[in-house]
Amino acid sequence: MTTSQKKTVDFSRSAISRYIQLATLFRQRIDSGFWQVGAQIPTVEELSIECGVARATIRQALDLLEKEGLIERFRAKGTFVRRRAQEELWCAVGTDWSGLLRPNHSATIEVLQDEGDIVLDNVPYMIGEFAQSYRHLHRRHWRNNAPFLLTDVYIDERLRDRITPEDIRTKTALRLIHDLKDVEIVDAQQTLTIGTADLETAESLSMPINAPVAYVYRRAVDNNGITVLIAQGIYIGEVVRFDVKLR
Repeated sequence: MTTSQKKTVDFSRSAISRYIQLATLFRQRIDSGFWQVGAQIPTVEELSIECGVARATIRQALDLLEKEGLIERFRAKGTFVRRRAQEELWCAVGTDWSGLLRPNHSATIEVLQDEGDIVLDNVPYMIGEFAQSYRHLHRRHWRNNAPFLLTDVYIDERLRDRITPEDIRTKTALRLIHDLKDVEIVDAQQTLTIGTADLETAESLSMPINAPVAYVYRRAVDNNGITVLIAQGIYIGEVVRFDVKLR
């Protein structure tokens, strides 16, 4: 174990529950290969001493990893790494137009809500002018029978009749707009922020409250200056990756 990994972790500066912080730390050790698949991890007592927390807190953190299928416990034998999170849930989010339009064939989309004539007047990182009203789609994306993304998509209400139910169940937010032949997109932006899961997000994505998430905001403006698409996606932090080409 390296020096940085041996020293006691200071959890006191965060409002996030200590066991959730520990679960994130242990998850990173698995994902990085520091705790290798098939290997036995340190005992509860050893982790308690290393991290400077009660054994009950360590057990709570390990409970989360066990529910995720990352570790497996055996009585009188110990706890072993079962798999890495990325082996089953890995989501690469595009950072250019073509990447964002690329479908994820291994993912499925569940429509949770579909409502019309929504008037918007306050949207983060807004560009362009608001449409008169929007169609709101609340969707959950799944991969390998596990949810990894929760989205709210607002599409100019005037485009409703040109988007089929099949489109809504199969296409990404920007693809819904891109595939409309006579809608010319002249500006589009994507904004990423990092946060933690609230109660609704945690329940929808089967994750702990206050666990890390990535918020991705997308906006697309047509040639009339109207923002025809406004979308927010909430990704589970452990399964999302952003690659940006620098040169």
